[in-house]
Amino acid sequence: MDKQIKKKIWTVKRIATYSGIALFVIFIGYQFIFADRRSKLKIEKDKITISDVKRGVFQEFIPQTGVIEPARTVYLDAVEGGTIKRVVAESGSMLKAGDVILELSNLNREITVLTQEANLNESINRVRETRLQLNQNDLQQRQTLALIESQLQILGPQYLRQKQLFEKKLISKQEFEKTEADYKYNLQNKKITYEVYRIDSLDRKRQMAQMNFSEMKMTQSLDGMGKILDNLVIRAPLDGQLSRPQLDAGQNVNPGQRLGQVDVVGSYKVKVPIDELYLPRITTGLHATTTFNNKDYALQIMYIYPTIINGRFDVDMDFVGDVPPGIRRGQSLRLRIELGQSSEELLLPVGGFYKDTGGNWVFVLDGENKAVRRDVKLGRKNTENFEVLEGLKPGDKVITSSYENFGNNEVLMLN
Repeated sequence: MDKQIKKKIWTVKRIATYSGIALFVIFIGYQFIFADRRSKLKIEKDKITISDVKRGVFQEFIPQTGVIEPARTVYLDAVEGGTIKRVVAESGSMLKAGDVILELSNLNREITVLTQEANLNESINRVRETRLQLNQNDLQQRQTLALIESQLQILGPQYLRQKQLFEKKLISKQEFEKTEADYKYNLQNKKITYEVYRIDSLDRKRQMAQMNFSEMKMTQSLDGMGKILDNLVIRAPLDGQLSRPQLDAGQNVNPGQRLGQVDVVGSYKVKVPIDELYLPRITTGLHATTTFNNKDYALQIMYIYPTIINGRFDVDMDFVGDVPPGIRRGQSLRLRIELGQSSEELLLPVGGFYKDTGGNWVFVLDGENKAVRRDVKLGRKNTENFEVLEGLKPGDKVITSSYENFGNNEVLMLN
């Protein structure tokens, strides 16, 4: 009799099949749940720049180029016009105050000055003659008063004696009346003469004050006339080095024309043009540094020019402490002008990444061979560092070179 054989449900083949299906499902699930599906890009590590994020002193400054100028310059402008008679000092000459630089000739001006001087001298002489006449008149009036007083000194006692004698009938009436008339006449004459003298004295005092003032003004004008001809000789106003354009004998010069300048030697300032964007933040007293012959020098803003030309304004800076040896007028210096007080901040070195990300995100190393995109927030910037506000911590390593070839990938695999 045949024995029925039961068919096995879990054969090796079936077990293998179901196991394969289960593994496939698990793999698919892992891919959906756990696998990194971010876009990746492989790059060569030696072609990028990696910088460390660290704490340090942040100093906000702007790089500018300044031009060295003498600390003090006096310009030579022609006060009087004329023809150049003689050129004495050449451009570049070292001058002492008062040294003659050039001489001008102006015949018409010289004749005018001489005529005006003669007229002023004549007017001064007339004033002095008038003053002399007033003084003589004053003397005559005082002499007249003195003479009247002298007569009264004689007639007064005589009148009193004769009055007593007349009352006693010892002299004639005619003799007494003559003496009385002379005495009273001199009394009245003294009164009138003194009143005239008083009025004349007040008027004479006023006239004297006016004449003294007029004479003083005319004397000053006379001195000024002499200085007009002195203006035809151009002299150095102080010790320094002369700089002037080409000037030749016979050349015509107009009033107000600039004939050159004298620069004080050994004292310098730096004139720096700055973009008007920074005007609200620029104040006198701000410091700057420059490097000359591998040595750093400090400067300070001393003056801010009020006018803005072509979107820029100028400031004058003086050296603080040592002045670089060997500098010359017109030489350029690269400056770093500080815009405020320094402070300790989290710093990220400046790099080409900023133009691709706008400072909104960066690639941060995750291990040795991978960099991951991370959102950040950057603040102020100087030529060396960004101020990090959010997204990074000390010790992070950031790719700071250009991201131009990274596309939209979120992960970089470093080879």
